[in-house]
Amino acid sequence: MYSFLQRIGKSLMFPIATLPAAALLLRLGQDDLLGIPFLSAAGGGIISNLALIFAIGIAMGLAHDSNGGAALAGAIAYLVLTEAIVTINETIDMGVFAGIISGIVGGLLYNKFYDVKFPQWLAFFGGRRFVPIITAGVMTLVAAVLGYVWPTVQLGLDATGEWILNAGMLGVGTYGFLNRLLLPTGLHHVINTIVWFDFGEFTTASGEIVRGEINRFLSGDPTAGPFLSGFFPIMMFGLPAAALAMYATAKKERKAVVGGMFFSIGFTSFLTGITEPIEFSFMFLSPILYVVHALLTGVSMMIAYALDIRHGFGFSAGAIDYVLNYGLAENPLLLLVMGLGFGAVYFFIFYFLIIKLDLKTPGREDEDAEDGNADVGDQGLDVRAYHTIEALGGSENIKAVDYCTTRLRLSVKDADQVDEKGLKQTGAMGVMRISKTNVQVVIGTTVEFLADAMKKRLSSGNQPPAYADGQVAITPEEPVLSKEIIAGDFAMPIDGEIIPLADVPDEVFAKGMMGQGFGIIPKGETLHSPVDGRVVSVFPTKHAIGIESDTGVEILIHVGLDTVKLNGEGFKLLVEQGQLVERGDELLRIDWAFIEANAPSAVTPVIFTNLGEQQLHVLKQGNVRQGTVDVVEVR
Repeated sequence: MYSFLQRIGKSLMFPIATLPAAALLLRLGQDDLLGIPFLSAAGGGIISNLALIFAIGIAMGLAHDSNGGAALAGAIAYLVLTEAIVTINETIDMGVFAGIISGIVGGLLYNKFYDVKFPQWLAFFGGRRFVPIITAGVMTLVAAVLGYVWPTVQLGLDATGEWILNAGMLGVGTYGFLNRLLLPTGLHHVINTIVWFDFGEFTTASGEIVRGEINRFLSGDPTAGPFLSGFFPIMMFGLPAAALAMYATAKKERKAVVGGMFFSIGFTSFLTGITEPIEFSFMFLSPILYVVHALLTGVSMMIAYALDIRHGFGFSAGAIDYVLNYGLAENPLLLLVMGLGFGAVYFFIFYFLIIKLDLKTPGREDEDAEDGNADVGDQGLDVRAYHTIEALGGSENIKAVDYCTTRLRLSVKDADQVDEKGLKQTGAMGVMRISKTNVQVVIGTTVEFLADAMKKRLSSGNQPPAYADGQVAITPEEPVLSKEIIAGDFAMPIDGEIIPLADVPDEVFAKGMMGQGFGIIPKGETLHSPVDGRVVSVFPTKHAIGIESDTGVEILIHVGLDTVKLNGEGFKLLVEQGQLVERGDELLRIDWAFIEANAPSAVTPVIFTNLGEQQLHVLKQGNVRQGTVDVVEVR
């Protein structure tokens, strides 16, 4: 369930990215600011359709291939649900919760039916075209059930609201807690409607009767404001501090990616009081933080009530409304003091819990390389994929297949079912059991093609490969040929300090799972070919290059560690796959300042991946200039 919630949280990152701009447009267009309805309508177009946007985002995020067909299924699920449910009870308004349910149903149905097969006369409706059809049918049943169940939920909330309104400081605190806790479901609007627009009554100097906490405050009622004041410290200070804590705890290599987002949504919360961009960025990824946030909101409401602070807003509890309504407030400066205190509390609590519990807030997720799209048709690779799957415990034991530069990253049901010996017989260089459900298999530079072949086989149940003689066996290995590099044929690829492979701060490289080699602490800005040969692999993220020497030795140069996550930033590629190169030709230019700021290490392993039993001899240590020969030899 925790993993499932994390996937939902990640799915919301795309729609959340649109919210700061929408919030600013919506607020700036209000009558008390620029008074331009066009701006408000532009921003409101996004905010008012947030449930639909979430349905699309979640469905696409849950889809195994992020296909647009899943997004369409999520949208159809939402439209069916919201249109059908009001025919049973026209007072039902599920808010964002309708979008979340629709997105989950659409995404799961897509994964179940995206490749369904029908007879020839119905073939047009098979595959992805069937997903919207089945989604409409399922959501019709869901709407029928919720049409009768949801009113009971709303009645319970109404009763809770009546108690809150008459329970003094405890009621105010409970309202603040439930206001945030119910935000993911959209049910906070039910309580807000009662408090903001129905609670209490005040007669103005002109004899007009106004109702609700907001209307009474703006009309000058001296008793209005307790149910509004406590939001200002949270929205102006607390949540921006939470965003700062999430940025501070993000992985070093991810800070540049998430920093802009956190600044944007933090500033939006402070200025406008629109907090959903921050809250949705962590409520599913780390639910425990969201409960803490809801509790702190309740505490803020109670403290403001105890200090007899009375302030209010017409839109939300941001800096704009704080300034605009300052003249109507009582003790408003105390809110700034509270805000500074809550900012510190939010930062330290969030920082502590994220580090202590290793919570996967934005920037701390386990990000892997993007799926490749290589066309795998080679029979030998297909056979290897079959036996690799079997050694992993069979298709029923594999939940998900992904990969990075050299490793398969697998989610399995039971890591104990993985046959390490069998994997090595298929050509794997090493196996790492990360947990009971996560395994990594070191394959080498062909991992992309093997992963794609495995995915194709898993989609069809990993049927044994068929041959003319009906036998199933791994294709015979190619005879091992003697490969060599004489000392004068290999040149230092970049200025730097040569270190033993065992000192490279990465277990896979240091233990020689990828092959023999050495590490470089680089000092130059350009990577050169160390041998005469051919570029056999250039990774899409540009951080690693594979070269085959003219004597048959395969060399992998991996620039920095964990640099796959930089998505090519900091690298300028100077060659292309298949290109012939001579010793000393430029391969790659590197921005080391960027790499060192965003990756765990700049140490660059140079790995000889196909030596077999032959020994690599490293002839030099310490600082070596680029182009220097007599660095290594293989005989």
